[in-house]
Amino acid sequence: MHFKLIIAMVEDEHTVRVLDAARRAGATGATVVEQARGEGMVPAKTFFGLDLDSNRDLILFLVEEHLSRRILEHIARVGRFDEEHGNGIAVQIDVEDAVGVVRQTQQLRGTVEDEL
Repeated sequence: MHFKLIIAMVEDEHTVRVLDAARRAGATGATVVEQARGEGMVPAKTFFGLDLDSNRDLILFLVEEHLSRRILEHIARVGRFDEEHGNGIAVQIDVEDAVGVVRQTQQLRGTVEDEL
C-alpha cells in the first residue's frame, strides 16, 4: 500500500471542520500542530511587535494514495480555502515509505478495493 502526506495549514477556527471532512472522505487519522505561524502575500499586521493575525494550525494526514485527491478536495471545500483569503492551504506529497501504519492498512484495504 502506498501513501501520500497531506499537509494543511488552516485558521484554527476551521480545524475541527477540516478534520471531520477528512475523516468523512477516508482519512484514518491526523496530527495537529497548534499555533503555527506563517505569512502569505500580505505581511501579518503587528501592534508593537504583537501579532494581530489569528492562529493557524498545521494538520498532517497520512492517507492511502487512491483516497488522497478526494480527501484533499474535500478539506479544501469545507475549509473554503479557495473562497476566502487566508482560510488555509493544503498540499500533498508522495511518501517513500511508512512504518507504524499496520492498523490503518488493514482498515483501508477494503475501502481501497471498493474504490478501485
